Amino acid sequence: MVNVLCSLLVCGLVLVSAEQLKDGDVLQDYQRLTGLRSLGVEFAEHFRNASLTDLDLFQSRIPSQDDLLCLTDMAQFMQALTAGNLWALRMIDAWGSIPSGLLYGHLVDFGNFDECIKISKEITSSHSINGKYCFLNVSFSSLPQYVSLLTNQVKIASCFPASCSAATMNALLEQLMQQILNSNSINIQIREDSCQTSESKPWGGMTIFTVVLLGLMGTIVGLCTLYDYFLCPDQSSIPVTVKIFSARASSRAIFRIVDSKSNPNVISCLDGIRCMSLFWVVLGHGVGYSAGNPNINSIRTLLWLDEPFSNFILYAYFSVDSFFLIGGMLVVMVVLRSMEKSKGKLNVPMMYLHRFIRITPILAVAILVYVNLITVVADGPLGYIEYRDKEACEKGWFWTLLFVQNYATSNACLGHAWYLAVDMQLYIISPLLLIALYKWGKKAAAGIVVLLLLVTTCLFVTMMVNNESVLTKNLSKGGDGVDVYGTTHTHAGPWLTGVLFGYFLHLNRGRKFQLSWIIVWSGWLLSLAMIFTSIFAMYPASKLRAPPLTILEESLYYTLSRVGWPLAICWIIFACMQGHGGLADSFLSSPLWQPLSRLSYSVYIWHMFTLEVNSRILRTNTYFSNYTFMLNFWSVIGITVLMSYVLYIIIEAPFGGLDNLLRTRQPRAPSEQKQSSVDVQQDQLNDGRNLDEPEEPKEEATTTVSE
Repeated sequence: MVNVLCSLLVCGLVLVSAEQLKDGDVLQDYQRLTGLRSLGVEFAEHFRNASLTDLDLFQSRIPSQDDLLCLTDMAQFMQALTAGNLWALRMIDAWGSIPSGLLYGHLVDFGNFDECIKISKEITSSHSINGKYCFLNVSFSSLPQYVSLLTNQVKIASCFPASCSAATMNALLEQLMQQILNSNSINIQIREDSCQTSESKPWGGMTIFTVVLLGLMGTIVGLCTLYDYFLCPDQSSIPVTVKIFSARASSRAIFRIVDSKSNPNVISCLDGIRCMSLFWVVLGHGVGYSAGNPNINSIRTLLWLDEPFSNFILYAYFSVDSFFLIGGMLVVMVVLRSMEKSKGKLNVPMMYLHRFIRITPILAVAILVYVNLITVVADGPLGYIEYRDKEACEKGWFWTLLFVQNYATSNACLGHAWYLAVDMQLYIISPLLLIALYKWGKKAAAGIVVLLLLVTTCLFVTMMVNNESVLTKNLSKGGDGVDVYGTTHTHAGPWLTGVLFGYFLHLNRGRKFQLSWIIVWSGWLLSLAMIFTSIFAMYPASKLRAPPLTILEESLYYTLSRVGWPLAICWIIFACMQGHGGLADSFLSSPLWQPLSRLSYSVYIWHMFTLEVNSRILRTNTYFSNYTFMLNFWSVIGITVLMSYVLYIIIEAPFGGLDNLLRTRQPRAPSEQKQSSVDVQQDQLNDGRNLDEPEEPKEEATTTVSE
């Protein structure tokens, strides 16, 4: 979510500067630009009859073979253009032009990518002229500040013969600008790394390895599925290995609907809370990408910040606290039940091992896929852009797999995996709290309350000392938010709240509380008040023209909201469990949430891949509005769920089955497994709602167990 705020901040600075515009401003360079026709046409007409002497490109050096080939192709291109040949006309037609609406944030003109790179004209039997698509980066030096901020590095598509390098084309464009505009205040440059042709880049060793790995796992799953379907009519006699890898067995478990009424130990509302929180995460990240996309109305992005609806997006990070709460709650309820049956035994090493096996394989595959396959599957004008965390992954991928990247490095691989690191670190310390609760009961719970107060105080002090701000408009003035967002000690509050709530439910399991309607309504009103206060309390101060809050006020808000939000979710869970949930319980406990809940970890891992690819395959500008990014949200969810299902079948389910072989002496099929919450509690294939134990106690603290 910090990336979302930073994207919006850039647009904010533009709009603040744009307020300096007055009717009497004379924008000379802007007027010159608006007088231009299509740049492609200007380029063709200027160089149509130019000779090598006229071009004067090689004053300081002798032209190379590549230079001469480029000039030869350019001559062929100009001749074909004069003759009206279709391929030459397409090369000019593919160019972009000066975008209309520059002053409203329209900063990119894509031209026509596919028209350009599909040009291929055979000149001789051994040589063809192919199209080369590049971005012209147009920068200004003498415009007023508000225009400079708004139009800095305007991107305009160009198309020319693939034999011409960016350096040669830059020399030609410099002459064009001097001839047409007679001004040095406008600079146009082409970067070679922004250029693309129809020729695909060769795959590197890691890309080949990633494809082979996915293909091998997919083949194994496919063969086992065929064996299961055609050769095993009796499902009880399927070999264990086939069950582990069979997509048929795993799919049956994913889409199985469990009747919560048949088991009083099932917390059905967790499915809905988990899925709604997951939607909130995806929506928040999606709006961040929408704000950074080449919109035709970038100024609208900041105007949107002054709307109340924007707070639902800017404060989507509260969904993370919901996950921490659920994780802390379930780990206590499940493990204490298990410890009671095993007379206090807890195999901590095996507990860590099972957890590592459950969440690490898909994370490792995600690193490979993000780094190596984004540019392979993303074909478009922006397809040349590598994954933004590629360098961090190449240098420090092991920090992510060790779940310490939030402390070990400031440039983490797979940025959204910071949550896994925080959760794993909290999970590592959980045995200390679990053993204490088992041995000392309420005294240990009192100690956890003190610990909760200490970490809350630590968060408050961190914000005060580092001058951290959670307001978008203040990100450039204070800290960058990392000290209060990506660290474990600042997120321990919601998790510890979940631990205490889980202990309360453990002590009162099976008990039906007799609550008067006054208490029930008071609980709901207080819960909703804390939720909406957490989301909207900062809205008046977040407006651009609003007076700034003191760091004390911001620190108090952020600290108290990290306690108020999980407490509100605790009431919702408790009310639903006690039969006081009403419509909320009917919605959150719907069995329709169960399949998505089982895929939630995969959806969390892969939704950023979908967003990254979508931003690179754009062929034209986008429009930023509430309806547009809601429309994009549903398309992202649909594609991500399908991708998550496939990768779950070939990666997660097999490793989950192998983990079950370590758990019990009698191997169990994926269809008998269960899965947990969104990017944390991935222990068994079902959904983390069932708190029943098997006959033989488990040796680990997990968030889910088998029926």
